[in-house]
Amino acid sequence: MCAQCNNKKLHVHAAHPGQDSPATVQVANNQHDGGSCCGSSSCSSVNGTDPVINEGDSPGDEEPAPRPPAGLAVNRITSAPADTESSCCSQGGCCSAESVADEEQVTAEPPPDRATLSWKVGGMDCPSCASKLEKAISALEGVTSAKVMFATEKLVVSCLSERVAASLSEDIIAKTRETGFSLLDAENAPSESESQSLLKANLPVLTLAGMMLLSVILSQFNDMTGTVAFAATTLLGLVPIVRKAVSSAKNGSPFSIETLMSVAAVGALYLGETAEAAMVLLLFMIGEQLEGYASAKARSGVKALMALVPEQATRLLSDGRREQVAASALQPGDIIEVAPGGRLPADVVLLEHAASFDESALTGESLPVERNPGETVMAGALAADSVVRLKVVSRKGENAIDRILHLIEEAESRKAPLERFVDRFSRWYTPAMIALATLVVVIPPLFFAQSWEAWLYKGLTLLLIACPCALVISIPAAVTSGLAAATRRGALIKGGAALEQLGRIQTVAFDKTGTLTEGKPAVTDIVSWDGDEDRLLRQAAAIEVGSAHPLAKAVITAAEARGLTVQEAAHRKALPGRGIQGEIDGELLMLSAADRLPETVSLTKPQADQIFALEDEGKTLVVVLRNQQPVGLIAWRDTLRQDSAAAIEALHGMGIRTVMLTGDNPRAAAAIAREIGIEYRAGLLPEDKVKEIEQVSQHTRIAMVGDGINDAPAMKTASIGIAMGSGSDVALETADAALTHNRVAELPVMIALSQATLANIRQNITLALGLKGIFLVTTLLGMTGLWLAVLADSGATALVTLNALRLLKFKS
Repeated sequence: MCAQCNNKKLHVHAAHPGQDSPATVQVANNQHDGGSCCGSSSCSSVNGTDPVINEGDSPGDEEPAPRPPAGLAVNRITSAPADTESSCCSQGGCCSAESVADEEQVTAEPPPDRATLSWKVGGMDCPSCASKLEKAISALEGVTSAKVMFATEKLVVSCLSERVAASLSEDIIAKTRETGFSLLDAENAPSESESQSLLKANLPVLTLAGMMLLSVILSQFNDMTGTVAFAATTLLGLVPIVRKAVSSAKNGSPFSIETLMSVAAVGALYLGETAEAAMVLLLFMIGEQLEGYASAKARSGVKALMALVPEQATRLLSDGRREQVAASALQPGDIIEVAPGGRLPADVVLLEHAASFDESALTGESLPVERNPGETVMAGALAADSVVRLKVVSRKGENAIDRILHLIEEAESRKAPLERFVDRFSRWYTPAMIALATLVVVIPPLFFAQSWEAWLYKGLTLLLIACPCALVISIPAAVTSGLAAATRRGALIKGGAALEQLGRIQTVAFDKTGTLTEGKPAVTDIVSWDGDEDRLLRQAAAIEVGSAHPLAKAVITAAEARGLTVQEAAHRKALPGRGIQGEIDGELLMLSAADRLPETVSLTKPQADQIFALEDEGKTLVVVLRNQQPVGLIAWRDTLRQDSAAAIEALHGMGIRTVMLTGDNPRAAAAIAREIGIEYRAGLLPEDKVKEIEQVSQHTRIAMVGDGINDAPAMKTASIGIAMGSGSDVALETADAALTHNRVAELPVMIALSQATLANIRQNITLALGLKGIFLVTTLLGMTGLWLAVLADSGATALVTLNALRLLKFKS
């Protein structure tokens, strides 16, 4: 309940009694450029624009700048415009630009213009490929940052300006080719893996296998001819590998697997082991193909998500004609038509009549969902039963599917602590193993008169065993699969760090309204102590006109249902932590929480008994005061989500403690808590929730689940914050994870999946290091050779990847 947000005046919202977050909350970085915004879900925008979805990228603020050559996408980065028209309401809190600046100094100057270039990347087989390309592009002069998103096969390069971006585009393409990958148009071209045929994709392996077979046949007739054929096969197979090794060395990765393979193959040729050298290369290339296949499977969930948005749409013109247009050309306000079985190309509002939509690909719900005129339907949903006309409400790159993809891309940059440790470990592990292999080659012949050939062979074998591929990929493969499996169930986990924290959670704290309940309260009781219910309801609704709060909307809806004419009250004023007041019909009307009445107001025992009785039923209520005299009360009841009790029970079954943190009155909170079997803390202001979280987090890892901007402080204080998909954009951006489909019952599944991912990581590390340890010993004992070493390395890589892929089929 607040008036329009002014540019320089601090507005404080009063909470509705029983509201979970009744006090003012300041949240850093949530402001308009000179206006104020508190970030509720009712606000049409936050910070004057949608949440940042790419590094520095603010789609929809203005038309993209003209594209540089080579088919890349460029976005100019400018400051966000102020949203001077929308009312800034949160669930009980509002903050102005000044109040935000008090908490965190924010400069009002817009950032300098810069540009981002984006492409689709072809040829990436594993996350280490992404890091190689990222390192190579970042080294180019004029590039401020480069990010490669392996899950979505996307390269995003940030430059200082559009002019620099245009001049750098060709250099970036050339550097990418030099690194061994290809760049495709980010918008129009299919991915390389889709455009290549199966034969073309496997042609190098098939060629090498064919030459290997021919060499084996020739060696049966003449040893010398066979030796020459094996040597030729090895040299041919070495060409692309050596090229990659040289490129990696130039770009700062001298100890790549290609380098190790090149040294081992050349060493084997020197020793005259031509057949073994050729076999080493063939096994390596087969391993690379298997790794690429496994990685593609891990990305399949993301690709399926991207495929949900159709490329074409039927747009209706003002004269009634229809035209086929690219989905990317649709603008907010366009009217489109979708036939049964067609998918929605953008976020839309349904027009004309009710219709059913299959949203299973987005939410996991197997049954079609009935939508009424005026309701929003997400992009990617399937029209189920009739031809529908819809109004587009999302811009290009801003629909529900795009937002999920952007969050997935964001998640890739947030590595788990375990993953960061393995990255650091692998940096010194490979050089250390190369040094060990060198000592194995040199020390026995020099100091113990051993054969140079025998120990050179063992050193080369050890060099191949030293390859850290299986170890390096063990965690990213598991994390990528875990994130993809969560996304399929409508749960977004923002990166490995969040996933690891989620898997260790011991306590879950829930906000009540909009999280455990539907957040759509309805007026259940209107009690007038002077006998005129209609007058009481009409005046109360006059106080609430213009508010986006669910309780206020419920009062207005109840008044309209009775056919009452509602006029806006004058001099409306929010009373922080208490309620709201205004003047109507020449009288001062106040809606106040029963336990926060003015000191001059007292209730009779029958009135107090009525209040206690309604609160014991789990209802939230306000006392209506007319000219400081109590004249009645209004009670609401929010409906519990159907799956709330099941979610709490499942969490308890996993040994996880649960607690509800609410600003509601203790009796209403107790009634809800009894119904679903959860602990509760009631009457909490937002700062009280933070204190509760801080207190619990001293002894246990705690997750906070909420849906509003006022839950953000508690969510940030907790070990991990989880947002409901129906919450504000700011809450979704603040949180470390999100339940996009609003099903609380998926929270235990999300935690179980995170725990399974952590177990999978431990298994992968054990496999990778265990196999290397075994073959290290057998090599020094002379029991294994080069081809077994490659088989061990490729086998370990394949094993950890396949083990990680099991997470894609995770079932709770």
